[in-house]
Amino acid sequence: MSLIRQSLPALLREADRVLEGRRQAATAPVVLWPHIGENDADYHARLAIIRKRLGRSVPLIVACGPYAGDRLPNVTYVEFPPRLLPLLNPANPARYRVAYSGRGAAKSWSFARALILRALTEPVRVLCAREYQGSIAESVHKLLSTQIEELRLDPWFTVQRDSISSFQCAEFLFTGLHANVAKVKSTENVAIAWVEEAERVSDESWQVLIPTIRKPGSEVWCTFNPDAETDPTFRRFVTSPPPGALVEFVSWRDNPWLPPELDAERRYLESVDADAAAWIWEGRCRSASSAQIFAGKYSIEEFEPGDWDGPYLGADWGFASDPTVLVKCWITDRRLYVEHEAHGVGIDIDRTPDLFDQVPDARRHTMRADSARPETISYMQRNGYPNIVGVEKWSGSVEDGIAFMRQFEKIIVHPRCSHVVEEMRLYSYKRDRLTGDIRPEPVDAFNHTIDAIRYALGPLIRSPNMGIFTLYKQQFEALKRKEISA
Repeated sequence: MSLIRQSLPALLREADRVLEGRRQAATAPVVLWPHIGENDADYHARLAIIRKRLGRSVPLIVACGPYAGDRLPNVTYVEFPPRLLPLLNPANPARYRVAYSGRGAAKSWSFARALILRALTEPVRVLCAREYQGSIAESVHKLLSTQIEELRLDPWFTVQRDSISSFQCAEFLFTGLHANVAKVKSTENVAIAWVEEAERVSDESWQVLIPTIRKPGSEVWCTFNPDAETDPTFRRFVTSPPPGALVEFVSWRDNPWLPPELDAERRYLESVDADAAAWIWEGRCRSASSAQIFAGKYSIEEFEPGDWDGPYLGADWGFASDPTVLVKCWITDRRLYVEHEAHGVGIDIDRTPDLFDQVPDARRHTMRADSARPETISYMQRNGYPNIVGVEKWSGSVEDGIAFMRQFEKIIVHPRCSHVVEEMRLYSYKRDRLTGDIRPEPVDAFNHTIDAIRYALGPLIRSPNMGIFTLYKQQFEALKRKEISA
């Protein structure tokens, strides 16, 4: 009886919360956007009048820029960076709404918020797409659901594992373009298609998607970080934007809420690699450079391992702001395949096993890790990773590892390994400060997953009898033995 009496208040509070949520859901909110050309003072005066006329029972949701004034009761302020507010305002008619930038510009969560507000006012069907999506975890589902929760709009939304819907019968769908051409073509009645990480979208995928979004008044939304000027997305929306396109370039300077941690990363990168900072933070297109270590050596492709050599697993430990990473790779047909990665910044040692569990079957296989942290290796051995060992290092091991990796005909990176892809682009040799000449030492930056790959392949790199051509010879002889036995 004591337990029942103690839990009764909690049960009543929970019942009140559920009833309040149902009451709110039964009352459709009013969503307010600025008029075109309306200044902030007039807009906020207008919303005060509307708030008074609506009465207390009707929720008011207001789209606005950063708001520092006194907040009215029973008003939800949904704030946007000032440069993105006009772009996303439905009062501005557009077939295409495009934002491109470097890192830290808040464009993805701004687009998510705008779509959430649309879903509160009309039964829109929203297709959330990207070029590669192996699972719902790789989509913007988490971003949308987090924004719904943070804005306290839960009463009007139903969030399920693979979809999100609103009380207005709006619906969010999630798909990858590359592997789902037939599914995309058959998707009907889409009012808005939002393509995130659109720098990766091929011209073929655009040619499939855009004609599919054909409902009267339908729109295509696009967010991306530029890579090369020759990429299909950059050419389509920046070099030669189509009629009816609103295109906005933004940067970290346009984000009033840029976290200090991100700003510290930006300033550090500017100090060690101005070219990389211009691409990552300033949103400038990256030109090919002879200093790039893996330029022309890698590609991004989906694959499934077969009867291949491996897997080879390598781990690099985080120091301060550096990430802790794990990679899983394979070798076949003179190619190196990077299948999975786990990546986290600020990971405490007791959370590292959970991080590494993101890589399938990581506990089953031998894993080679940076031997500079024997205490971390010992902890991992005691906590579910008995097969982890420290990798051997030697003078010149970094250069030897790079040379070994470059001997492969190609390095194939699965698109889910986004940090490996980024480092393959950015890992570079040093340049002489005065002459610009390339020096033979790599820059000690953008190398965490690269180091992990080197550790994974450590025994192959180190053994004088296991050069890559010796490895190829062994593979060829094994293949011949298989054919003879068959």
